[in-house]
Amino acid sequence: MSARGRCARVLPSDVNKVCPERGDEPATHPSKMSDFEVVPNLQQSSSSVSRSRRKAHFPAGSNEKENLISWIPENIRKKECTYFVESSQTSDSGRIVCECGYLREQHLDDAAKPPIFLGKEWDPSRHIQEMPTDAFGDIRFTGLGQKTGKYVRVSSDTPPRVIYHLMTQHWGLDPPNLLISVTGGAKNFVMKPRLKNIFRQGLVKVAQTTGAWIITGGSHAGVMKQVGEAVRDFMLSCSHKEGDIVTIGIATWGTVYNRESLVCPMVSRAAQENPAGPQYVLDEENQGSLSCLDSNHSHFILVDDGTHGRYGVEIPLRTRLEKFISEQTKVKGGVAIKIPIVCVVLEGGPGTLDTIYNAITHGTPCVIVEGSGRVADVIAQVANLPVARITIALIQSKLSVLFQDTYELFTESKLVEWTKKIQDIVRSRQLLTIFREGKYGQQDVDVAILQALFKASRNQDHFGRENCDHQLKLAVAWNRVDIARSEIFTDDHDWKPSDLHPVMAAALISNKPEFVKLFLEQGVRLKDFVTWDTLVYLYDNLAPSCLFHSKLQKVLLEEREHTAGSKVPRLQMHHVSQVLRELLGCSTQPLYPKPKQAERPRLSIPVPHIKLNVQGSSLRSLYKRSPGRVTFTMDPVRDLLIWAVVQNRRELAEIIWAQSQDCMAAALACSKILKELAKEEEDTDTTDDMLALAEEYEHKAIGVFTDCYRKDEERAQKLLTRVSEAWGKTTCLQLALEAKNMNFVSHGGVQAFLTKVWWGKLSVDNGLWRVITCMLFFPLLYTNLITFSREKRLQPPMGCLARLRAFFTAPIVIFLMNTLSYFTFLLLFAYVLMVDFQPAPSWREYLIYFWLFSLVCEETRQLLYDPDGLGIVKMASLYIKDFWNKLDICAILVFIAGLTCRLIPSTLYPGRIILSLAFIIFCLRLMHIFTVSRTLGPKIIIVKRMMKDVFFFLFLLAVWVVSFGVAKQAILIHNEERVEWLFRGVVYHSYLTIFGQIPSYIDGVNFNIDQCSPNGTDPYKPKCPETNGDNNTPIFPEWLTVILLCLYLLFTNILLLNLLIAMFNYTFQQVQEHTDQIWKFQRHDLIQEYHGRPPAPPPLILLSHLQLLLRRGLLRQPATQHKLKEKLEKNEEAALLSWEMYLKESYLQHQQCQEKQNTEQMIRDIAQRVDVLAELLDLDRVKRTGVVEQRLGSLEDQVHQSAQALRWMMQALRGNGFSSAEDVPPVGSSTALGTKELALEGRAEESQPPCHVLARNLLYPGSHILRFPVPDEKVPWEVDFPLYDPPAYSADHKDMAVQDPFSLSLESLLKINYNTMDGLIDRQSFHGLYAVQDGLPLNPMGRTGLRGRGRLHCFGPNHALHPVVTRWRRNLDGSIIRKSLKKMLEVLVAQYPLSDVWALPGGSLEPGETLPLKLKWILRREFWPQFQNLLKQGTEVHKGYLDDPRNTDNAWVETVAISVHFDTQHDLEMKRLNSFLQGCDPELCIRWQVLDKRIPLHANHKELLHKVSTLLGAYY
Repeated sequence: MSARGRCARVLPSDVNKVCPERGDEPATHPSKMSDFEVVPNLQQSSSSVSRSRRKAHFPAGSNEKENLISWIPENIRKKECTYFVESSQTSDSGRIVCECGYLREQHLDDAAKPPIFLGKEWDPSRHIQEMPTDAFGDIRFTGLGQKTGKYVRVSSDTPPRVIYHLMTQHWGLDPPNLLISVTGGAKNFVMKPRLKNIFRQGLVKVAQTTGAWIITGGSHAGVMKQVGEAVRDFMLSCSHKEGDIVTIGIATWGTVYNRESLVCPMVSRAAQENPAGPQYVLDEENQGSLSCLDSNHSHFILVDDGTHGRYGVEIPLRTRLEKFISEQTKVKGGVAIKIPIVCVVLEGGPGTLDTIYNAITHGTPCVIVEGSGRVADVIAQVANLPVARITIALIQSKLSVLFQDTYELFTESKLVEWTKKIQDIVRSRQLLTIFREGKYGQQDVDVAILQALFKASRNQDHFGRENCDHQLKLAVAWNRVDIARSEIFTDDHDWKPSDLHPVMAAALISNKPEFVKLFLEQGVRLKDFVTWDTLVYLYDNLAPSCLFHSKLQKVLLEEREHTAGSKVPRLQMHHVSQVLRELLGCSTQPLYPKPKQAERPRLSIPVPHIKLNVQGSSLRSLYKRSPGRVTFTMDPVRDLLIWAVVQNRRELAEIIWAQSQDCMAAALACSKILKELAKEEEDTDTTDDMLALAEEYEHKAIGVFTDCYRKDEERAQKLLTRVSEAWGKTTCLQLALEAKNMNFVSHGGVQAFLTKVWWGKLSVDNGLWRVITCMLFFPLLYTNLITFSREKRLQPPMGCLARLRAFFTAPIVIFLMNTLSYFTFLLLFAYVLMVDFQPAPSWREYLIYFWLFSLVCEETRQLLYDPDGLGIVKMASLYIKDFWNKLDICAILVFIAGLTCRLIPSTLYPGRIILSLAFIIFCLRLMHIFTVSRTLGPKIIIVKRMMKDVFFFLFLLAVWVVSFGVAKQAILIHNEERVEWLFRGVVYHSYLTIFGQIPSYIDGVNFNIDQCSPNGTDPYKPKCPETNGDNNTPIFPEWLTVILLCLYLLFTNILLLNLLIAMFNYTFQQVQEHTDQIWKFQRHDLIQEYHGRPPAPPPLILLSHLQLLLRRGLLRQPATQHKLKEKLEKNEEAALLSWEMYLKESYLQHQQCQEKQNTEQMIRDIAQRVDVLAELLDLDRVKRTGVVEQRLGSLEDQVHQSAQALRWMMQALRGNGFSSAEDVPPVGSSTALGTKELALEGRAEESQPPCHVLARNLLYPGSHILRFPVPDEKVPWEVDFPLYDPPAYSADHKDMAVQDPFSLSLESLLKINYNTMDGLIDRQSFHGLYAVQDGLPLNPMGRTGLRGRGRLHCFGPNHALHPVVTRWRRNLDGSIIRKSLKKMLEVLVAQYPLSDVWALPGGSLEPGETLPLKLKWILRREFWPQFQNLLKQGTEVHKGYLDDPRNTDNAWVETVAISVHFDTQHDLEMKRLNSFLQGCDPELCIRWQVLDKRIPLHANHKELLHKVSTLLGAYY
């Protein structure tokens, strides 16, 4: 916080800057854009962003609100006048006011009667004091819409960091990606309707797409009103919240009308009474000289300096705030950028010109909107002219047209100042962008703004590739791929794929698929991009809201608990693999196995070995190549695809999937992952998106498989069973089954493959009756009754044993034999139960027990069969999941229970009953056999679905049955104590009533006392109802029981039964549509079961079990793979995947063609073309005008050429005596000729700018001194300039032993001898004798706008020496690198202490010295003589005046630049120079830098480098 009473310091550029006219809304801008670094960890930024969003509005919690209410007054101040001094001016109402502008009653109570006399004159530094602010919170604008914003009253001395902290931490604003400072006229002005619409749409578009902040003056007038209305129109036309576009108004508190309503004297009480904030009324009619706030701005910073009615108070604070924001780092998409800033100018007056000049001076790009009026149009009209043609007369003529109302206020000195500033503005063309309506390629303001930033960035000085990286990262941060395509990826620069790796990671993390696609088009190879550490980095930066992120955190917490550690372990890829295996199913192997200690997983792709701490290093370090290379097993496309899919990033995943090789397995795996995540996702919208994306990937797999199957059925079926190493050694078919992708499994090609497996080695053309016949009479196999697939392919015939083995191992034959065996078992079981169930078991019954034992052995084999190594627990869970296995277990357990009872003589009969129940369950097991039938299989599926409906129906039915039964029993029977008869009366009789068996005694008509037991003692009769003791007639209310019965039958018999029928009908229709798919899907389970089942049926299957036991138990042979998997050779697999990838590309092209032919897409394309056509027609008028102007210019050129030709002809004729000079007709217009000559002269001067441009910069370096403005035409001393009155400045260099006098007194100046050696000081100029006037030498190059010697130590020439040390840039093999067919140079540059720029190793020569002091800092003392010899052998490239910002009218710099070039890389002198450089001052920075025109050096040093490159014929 600034000290009390401290006022803002403003650079007095002119009167308008201190007290600008109200017709402007000025602002100044910070220094040029800086490059940005890539940051590795986004967790902190993500959390801060989410925290900011939670605080987007005033904190909901009372504690947070109270904290904010207490924080603002503690950190932010306001200013109040503490001493009333009567002013000579009066208020608008004629009342006496203070010098501060406020009335007496608006001061503090002690202001009118100060205890201590503070002086007669009003002094802001003493009479204005800071105190806690009392105006902040939410502001509500009255009127339609009730718009709400945030505001705060701040002191003009408030540090920008405090305001930035308030906006980002308490107001909840995300740091911007771009800062747009809109400036211009503060009064209402008229714009063309079309230009107004273009400006509004473009400004809002660039703010909305890049996440920018828009900063204006905040008042409801002029350019601020235009910005507010642009935001308003955007809000009305879209569904975005107002917070999406941040519009910040920085206004002066003392000029805000109705500001009293914003003051809350007791902030806490006001917040409680009015939590929504104060209401602000827009009253433009009564505002007078003040201004109202604009209701369309979202935030207001009201700057207070303790005065009233004084405009421009906010300018210094706005300047500092914009500079501070532009120096902040914004984390966006994995990169950290220095927030860029751009100035947009509409209309404006003198203050706006100062704003543009300051912005250009500080390196801020400006966009001038031509056609908006006044200053904007003046600059736009002269922007394309050579600087030499921008004269005082030209500016005067422009001002007379564009400033008609205020032109008489422009004095001659003001015209000179405007001319000088406009010349400097136009001279920096790289920072100036003129937006012209209808200009080709620039129809939108947003494009102009972004192009302005890129143009400034391209022309910004930089080392090597920094500039290109800067532009690309800006485009990624803004998510403007169109700008990247048009402005960055051009033919001017060749991008290496490795250079794009950091921004590729940033685009992935921030979910910018268009950029990912662009980088892939530019040559980024995923195999080179994806490394192990890159994957860890990507998973470290998952979105916290992602379900996969929470599952990973859960795994990490479980590992911490397992290891009993105090810290959560660092995320590794085996943690990711653990979660992925849960999603993909246990049939897949871990994708990223857990490495052993100190062992990195081995990759099959050769990539550099990278050691990285992600938390503490930059993203670019992920791609630094090291010489050691290792290999490890991973698929980069798969890894990126999984990373995108688990975050449900549709477009990104689609782009990556298009790059995949094993595309069908990848699509099915993605479908499986998404379906599993959707089951756990709580957000319904996200769940729907996941399921839709899963279905989309299933369709992709189907599409690719369809194309493959059409081309080659056999190779397509290989794709189904091929073991995919990339996806955990599983198959496409297994992934589809795990994901329940019924559409894929029911595909004709998959079903043909399953049919082929079902028939085994038999031909599928064999009829079922032939198979059954040969099964019963196997000698028929040796006839032609059965054909084999081998014989059908015209291969050699099979032998007898081979035919027998092939037949009986076919799954269909195994199935038929097991079916026949099962029917035999059921028949024998039924016979025993009904006919042959003896106290002592017969041989038939023992056969049944033996048969059942074989069934138990088979079920045990199925349970223990584990070819994938999943473990007994997992196999048991998979076994239990199958419904038919549950039925088998139930039947076996019931049979064992019945057998136990049957073997005990006392429980023989109960045993038979239990065995009878077991028989029912065994019969139900027959339905599994029928699932293979195409006719019965779907019906069984429908029955299973209907059983679920019955379950829910029974729940509803039980409510009615129990309620009616209890009521009936309570009304009719008194105290029935027999439980069995209670159950009959409540449940059984009520249930039978539904089917028409109504109790006879319920209505009393058919009551018979003999059919019941009066006391309930007869166990075979129900208890009698309540009766009359005399005549035994029922006394219960018959009418009530009848009504209850009717209602009961109505609801149960009619309503519920019909409901059940409707449910069955709905289920039937629903399942019937997909019955075929469901049957085909479930058919696989039966085929796979019998594909791996022993060929012998029970009970002979025990022989197969015995053989298996011997092989596995005694011989220790591995289990035979019976699953539908096939491990291919590497060459065969590579060829198969290449073929699949080729057909995938064909499929994608076909999909694109279908999308184009889609009716909806065609309608959208036509609508877009109509819009473009309408836009072109709308621009036709503007373009037609431009074409006419071009044609007129061309015609003018032709006329000028014709006139010159005619003049030459007439002069030739006159020279030969054909005519006299008086008879020569006029040729061409003198005006046109003069204009043309001026244009030609201007072009010549533009190529060679006048001297000392830098020496005329308005702000003298290292001071607050402002030069007198000197336009180009007034530079020569010979040109008369009566207004020239420059200030004088001579710095006192106490550290210099020799310097000229500090004062300009004539007595001290007469002691100096000019144009000769003055003692040790050489005052001779390389340009000859220079003039001396009033004891002061005159700069030979002309006026500079400042008298004295400035920061130079001598009047007259100050001699310097600049060695330019160069060498050729070479490759590792020693060859010279070329660019544009020219050799490239490297130059020695240095950065001195306390300096931000680089320079050539040289400088001013001290009197009597031969080497500059700065050069001595670089070199060791023992190398000085040798370097002097190098200078003597060098080539002089410049000797004379040096355009230096320190030059003045009376002191200037003259230098000698000597080129010292080392032509060979083995030069001994160069090696010695390098060795001596290494031992120089550690505070100095020295480097060999590639010579380029964008190298960041002083401008005058660049001119020297240009001359050296020209001398050596090198690239520049």
